[in-house]
Amino acid sequence: MKHFKTFTGVLLAASALMAVSAGAVELNIVHGAIGKDNEVLRKELDRYQEKTGNTVNIVSMPESTTDQFGQYKLWLSAKSPDIDVYRIDVIGAPQLADHFVDLTEATADIIDQFVPASVESQTVDGKLVALPMFLGAPALYYRKDLLEKYDRPVPETWDEMTETAKIIMDGERAEGNGDMWGFVFQGAPYEGLTCDGQEWIYSYGGGRIVELDGSIAINNPEAAEALNMAKSWVGTIAPQGVLNYMEEDARGVFQSGNAVFMRNWNYAYALADGPDSPVKGKFDVTTLPVGAEGDSSAATLGGWHLAVSKYSPNQEEAIELVKYLNNFENQKERAIETSRPPTVTAVYDDPEVAEAQPFIPRWKPVVLNALPRPSAATKRKYNEVSSEFWTAVHDTLSGDGTAEQNLAKLEAKLKRLRGNGW
Repeated sequence: MKHFKTFTGVLLAASALMAVSAGAVELNIVHGAIGKDNEVLRKELDRYQEKTGNTVNIVSMPESTTDQFGQYKLWLSAKSPDIDVYRIDVIGAPQLADHFVDLTEATADIIDQFVPASVESQTVDGKLVALPMFLGAPALYYRKDLLEKYDRPVPETWDEMTETAKIIMDGERAEGNGDMWGFVFQGAPYEGLTCDGQEWIYSYGGGRIVELDGSIAINNPEAAEALNMAKSWVGTIAPQGVLNYMEEDARGVFQSGNAVFMRNWNYAYALADGPDSPVKGKFDVTTLPVGAEGDSSAATLGGWHLAVSKYSPNQEEAIELVKYLNNFENQKERAIETSRPPTVTAVYDDPEVAEAQPFIPRWKPVVLNALPRPSAATKRKYNEVSSEFWTAVHDTLSGDGTAEQNLAKLEAKLKRLRGNGW
């Protein structure tokens, strides 16, 4: 494992330098990231290193959240002392809680600054197993310039979006942009498709993958209608390759100017609005569409949080690092530079954040009302539940069985998984 050199470039008095380095430790933070996440984290860690004399290395991970979780399980099951701090997906707490330090006492002086729902999501059996770092609730990104050009309103239903996507895609291709697509999203078979799929189904009135009480009712006509709708996009308004798209694949197409609509997380806003982006100033975001008027929009609750490993040899320093990374100043910087919705409530009301990322204060009610995945209901079986769900959705999108057939199979598999109880 590579280690960054301890910062020694500043000129300090010899006695002061000895005092700082005498108790210095080396920490490792594992940090799966997309967009500018690692770049901003490194800046924050450099300031922390200068302040404390400790060294912090970033252990990077692949983009796929599914692959990240698999590696986390391997390290933690082996009780590895190599990782001190884990940046963990919001759904990870109920599954890996036994491996993390209870942060309740260590954060008692600051926890009331955090969005209550974010704290609740990381509290397992009364123990705070991760300190919330940032939240997420996806949006429908759209090319406002193209909607104006074709005199189309911002769509409120999936049918409206599909129709508008086709009209604009065909029009732009007729004018010479053969690479234009109507809609891009996360269609690869991984956790990202679980997020997309549950949004489609819930927004059609098809309920949850597993209901809050642990019951299974996913095999219903509304859920089938939602998946059939999504299947209709593949090869028409969305490229066939969308079946392998993750977040960055979708962003790449949209940001290059070759998609009318995109479903993606909040991080993509800062990148698409960057100084070198071909779509800077040409796009906006809105809530994800609904199945029909009167249905509820659904945005999956996302976010990543910081947990301290029970197997860290430097738990005290790791806890202080977690608190430092989640203080007001760092959350404000993260909101401005990465457009990640904060977990410290006051950041939403900061005028500099509103000026730099105006959608963040707009998105506060969306984040606070986002749809959680069924990790609380299914506990340690969530990964298997999610895998069965995204497989059923991906099979449907790929034409491997109908929505009705795949939902019936999914229902049977989930009931077997549940057995006598989650």
